[in-house]
Amino acid sequence: MTATLASPCRNLCSLDRERANCTGCGRTIAEIVHWRSMTDVQRAAVMRRVADFQPQRPV
Repeated sequence: MTATLASPCRNLCSLDRERANCTGCGRTIAEIVHWRSMTDVQRAAVMRRVADFQPQRPV
């Protein structure tokens, strides 16, 4: 049995000004909402996209 990919959440949850992405982990709202129902392939794609994301300071 393989383990599912852990969430990239850094517990710095906040939305950017456009309310499109989390400033803590870089995921979109849809990615956050659907994380638990995503396949490991979908999660891996998100993880690759946010791999180099640097949390932003609150505005």
